[in-house]
Amino acid sequence: MKTLVAVMLFAAYGLAQQSSAASALQACGPQQINFDTSISDDKPPAQPEPGKALIYVAQEMPVITLKIGMDGAWVGATHGHSYLVFPVEPGEHHLCVRWQSHRGFSRMASFAHLNAEPGKVYYFRARIYNLGSVTPEYLDLNPIDPDEGQYLVASSPMSASHPKK
Repeated sequence: MKTLVAVMLFAAYGLAQQSSAASALQACGPQQINFDTSISDDKPPAQPEPGKALIYVAQEMPVITLKIGMDGAWVGATHGHSYLVFPVEPGEHHLCVRWQSHRGFSRMASFAHLNAEPGKVYYFRARIYNLGSVTPEYLDLNPIDPDEGQYLVASSPMSASHPKK
């Protein structure tokens, strides 16, 4: 009887983990959409539009393209040491970064939660960790201090992206 209970608990735990993973992936856009990226000559907005917030996502790794999603839709992509900036409505949002790759790394994703307030600017850093290995171990998306965020933005070009056809 104890064995049966243990098996049922592990099965329930496994289903909950699959459900959580599927729920987290809902922050991303459709996996089959990929982006072409380039460097933009545009200047980022100095302040958010009235009644909105701004989100910056700075990427800190060369050569890689990251897709950036929010609330189930892709908002764009970064490539190499660059950043993406986009306005958001106030309220709760779920962010996603996902490696755009054809080599199996596209399973790598990271997520963040944000409760945006009007007039505020939020900075996130996306990076991949190798942990001494040649193969990337994991992708990370974290909110960062505004001073560090401003430094990363000032020292990186802005990314422009559009979905591939």
